[in-house]
Amino acid sequence: MESLPLVLQVIVALGLLNVWLVRAGQATRYRGGDAKSIREEFAAYGLPGGVMWIVGVLKVSIAIALIGGIWMPALVKPAASVLVVLMLGAIAMHAKVKDPVAKSVPAAGMLALAIALLML
Repeated sequence: MESLPLVLQVIVALGLLNVWLVRAGQATRYRGGDAKSIREEFAAYGLPGGVMWIVGVLKVSIAIALIGGIWMPALVKPAASVLVVLMLGAIAMHAKVKDPVAKSVPAAGMLALAIALLML
């Protein structure tokens, strides 16, 4: 049971880094509206470009904190708490632009993982 939180931390961290650093400019079936990149996705939500940068910095910081939490466990719960708020916002943005529910699945999955990290 002790290894489960560590596995979840790594999965969440790598997922966040993948989306924000590796695939930020690539189209996926989960992008909001008809967006082909993260920049277009935030525009589709009607959010200013600065919000994209704030969210990006927060998500990369959360990933770093979760990895650091392997050695400094006190980092995990604050990082997971911020991620819960961000994922609730992501789900709300998908709803705002009337995306099909399927586009919210990754955000809902990350929300579930963040809640699990808070509970473990």
